[in-house]
Amino acid sequence: METISTKNQTIWYDPELLAQVPEGDIAQIFEAKYWQQQDAISGSAQGRGTTWFIQLDGIQAALRHYRRGGLFGKLVEDPYRFSDWESTRCAMELNVLKALANAGVNVPKPIAARATKSGLFYRADLMSERIPNAKDLVDVLIANPIGADIYQEVGQEIRKMHDAGVNHTDLNIHNILLDDSQRVWIIDFDKCGQQAGDDWKEGNLNRLKRSFLKEVNKRQIQWQESDWVHLVKGYKTYE
Repeated sequence: METISTKNQTIWYDPELLAQVPEGDIAQIFEAKYWQQQDAISGSAQGRGTTWFIQLDGIQAALRHYRRGGLFGKLVEDPYRFSDWESTRCAMELNVLKALANAGVNVPKPIAARATKSGLFYRADLMSERIPNAKDLVDVLIANPIGADIYQEVGQEIRKMHDAGVNHTDLNIHNILLDDSQRVWIIDFDKCGQQAGDDWKEGNLNRLKRSFLKEVNKRQIQWQESDWVHLVKGYKTYE
């Protein structure tokens, strides 16, 4: 990663993945308008704001602006209290993705991040890899059940993540993807970080199980308790 810093802005980017750096003002890469001018926008998705899908050289990227959720987010949309650059949400997520990728966990490649400071607050953006032809487990399980081998792979990826010391504080089945090669991916590491000890690991797994149970009732996904046994087996037997 390379870093470009000014008094009020810091940008981190991977020059190997982001070859199309504009001359003069690299900050343009965080603006959808720039990519529209390059005819590089391949799609978008709505969540907390718009996530833009961008076709780079050899990789698809997802560009999103950090926004608050919940009731407070309706009042204060996107500024966050600034303490230092490395503690900004985009820098923390970028660093977690780097640590996980280095540990061999299937996560999106980190491409670039930006934090812009104004007074006591900052705003942030992140560009990371978009996993091609992937669906989250909710969409997958609405259509069809999946086999024990896939559940074991899910457990293995979570175990690798935990062995890297990363506490995924929002581990649910919307944040676990399955691509068209049946490869398992974990996404969305906002507000996550590396943590010592083991006490939090069981909490991650319990949260994930509650997510399965919730979607059985809410969307009638094709899941049963025996599937959880296979996931836990993958988690416990991974070496």
